[in-house]
Amino acid sequence: MAHMSRVKMWLVASRPATLTAVVSPLLIGGALAMGRPGANGLAWLAAFLGALFIQLGTNYANDVFDFEKGADTTARVGPMRAVQAGLVTPRKMRIAMCVAFAAATLCGTYLVWLRGWPLVWIGVASVVSGIAYTGGPFPLGYKGLGDLFVMLFFGFVATIGTSFVMTGIVEPAAMLWSVPTGATCTAILVVNNLRDMDTDVTVGKRTLAVRFGAKFVRIEFAVLLFGALLWPLLMALVGDFGLFADRLHLRLLPLLLLPWAWKLNRTLWATRDPSILNPLLGATARFHLCYGILAAGGILLARTAG
Repeated sequence: MAHMSRVKMWLVASRPATLTAVVSPLLIGGALAMGRPGANGLAWLAAFLGALFIQLGTNYANDVFDFEKGADTTARVGPMRAVQAGLVTPRKMRIAMCVAFAAATLCGTYLVWLRGWPLVWIGVASVVSGIAYTGGPFPLGYKGLGDLFVMLFFGFVATIGTSFVMTGIVEPAAMLWSVPTGATCTAILVVNNLRDMDTDVTVGKRTLAVRFGAKFVRIEFAVLLFGALLWPLLMALVGDFGLFADRLHLRLLPLLLLPWAWKLNRTLWATRDPSILNPLLGATARFHLCYGILAAGGILLARTAG
């Protein structure tokens, strides 16, 4: 560990497997905005970079605050945490956290200039929540609110926000698509919380897994994944506000992931072994990314066909 390069050290600290979480909502929100009058591609890039820096800052905050609260110890079995492993001091991690959030603020400044002051409150709420997820007097993740936080910010805020900054309007379709996007992202957290359930309970980190048990979050995982896959079909049945009503097959591209979702669920229900749940977490993150790619691809193809 002592010989780890500085670049690799910060790569470990960034938790690269989780950084893809911001991609899916940005892809779907961007696809919905494409083709609209005045859609701004530079706004998409600023939103993407801003979201990436917020995710990075949140990961750095989690690393240092979980260590200081005793959640990350040698007893924990999971991906390496930089502060707990002695790779980075708490002070340096706090500085990195501030730099990441400052970079996100810089990206947000352009978006505020482009679309107005309401985006200030969204940006402030995102940064504050990123810190408050594990830090401060009321850490969201320790109170069982992590799932709600992920659903809200990685589903609704990211998807609707991306579409809005590109076009200046809030599309009903973006509101609808934010539900499955947030659901597949929340599923990543479910795996994480099930894996860390035993160590979390000892430090008072009352995630939903700790509060309600393993069976509850396994059911939650199934509802999130299969619900996300069936959601486009539900949108088609209710009319989807008239969006792409004559191109149903393109809207249902995420259903191609059904066998993968079945496999992920079988694995989660079969074990609590961290050596299996660790790769399952990465696989769930890839599922979330692929969902975004297929959904965005279907939206773009439908727009092109129209």
